[in-house]
Amino acid sequence: MTRAEQAIALWQAGVAAVDGYTATRKALSDVAKPDRILAVGKPAAAMARAALDHFGDIPTLVVTKDDHGRDLPEGVDVIEASHPVPDSRSLAGGRALRLAVEAMPAEAHLLLLVSGGASSLAEDLIGGKTLEDLEALNKKLLSEGLDITAMNAERRKISLVKGGGLLSRLKGRKVTVLAISDVPGDDLNVIGSGIGALPEQVSYEAEAQIIASNAHARAAAAEAAADAGLSVLANEEALHDDYQAVATALGEKLRQMGSGVMVFGGEPTVVLPPNPGQGGRNQALALALAHEISGLEGITVVVGGTDGTDGPTNAAGGVVSGSTWAEGADEALAAANSGAFLENAGALLVTGPTGTNVMDLIVAIRD
Repeated sequence: MTRAEQAIALWQAGVAAVDGYTATRKALSDVAKPDRILAVGKPAAAMARAALDHFGDIPTLVVTKDDHGRDLPEGVDVIEASHPVPDSRSLAGGRALRLAVEAMPAEAHLLLLVSGGASSLAEDLIGGKTLEDLEALNKKLLSEGLDITAMNAERRKISLVKGGGLLSRLKGRKVTVLAISDVPGDDLNVIGSGIGALPEQVSYEAEAQIIASNAHARAAAAEAAADAGLSVLANEEALHDDYQAVATALGEKLRQMGSGVMVFGGEPTVVLPPNPGQGGRNQALALALAHEISGLEGITVVVGGTDGTDGPTNAAGGVVSGSTWAEGADEALAAANSGAFLENAGALLVTGPTGTNVMDLIVAIRD
């Protein structure tokens, strides 16, 4: 196994530990059988499949990203929508979720499965707002380098279903919310802009649980490294800043790194130019880290979104070493075209949908 293959294997061990199917199935051992299942987010299909395998045939609606609604039993209602910028299907998904909640009878138990990506994938707008308003808001938020908490606060202002709005419509007896966290602090009011958050006043029994997070993924990657006989030199949530600032801070640690493995998690931000090229925040960070370790031997860094996608691309991130940085890299970073550079260098990390979403994960390994 090459150093790059080993680094990717450790990254994948972290992601596998927070798989939506596994995490949901484990959490259901203490959950009573529901009358309705609603699942929303990038890993929604995997979470719903776990619930159906556990409970059997239950009316189920899944709202998820394009090409993420696979391997579900017949009879499951699936709405796939656009991410990271919403489209008309996002409005259909949000409206379907709202109508499903409103239609539940008084004695019903709702199982709501929530995960990252829901902010774009499901929306039901307040009066006076249109799809064009929603698209413009999301493009603006994505280009300004805001963190996820600030972005989701703005999204909640124009939504009927975010910030506790969805569950404010429940007239049933009970709701159980299981959430996979893609936000710092694992706050249910922030995950999916609070689409699974409880309203201030409820007239029903409510239980909510975070079933997978970035901390779980990092711990699993570190454990896999230790099991392989490698020294774990760091395990930190250290990516919550502009990607260039993150690269500078991590670059110093990587240059001083001894033999072993470092694991980092979180979610960097990026300010986009007017006409961005190919890539996302993880590809940009991977290329920026390639500059920081340029010329160093024996070191490989894997940077990837745990959901298997990065921005509007089908890559999760990048796999870089001391020899990745080359002519044209500066221009690619400046033009937000890091993905094209990494692709030409054979340095993209491509995994396909992973069935989870717990922010981003970095694994660095040095001989």
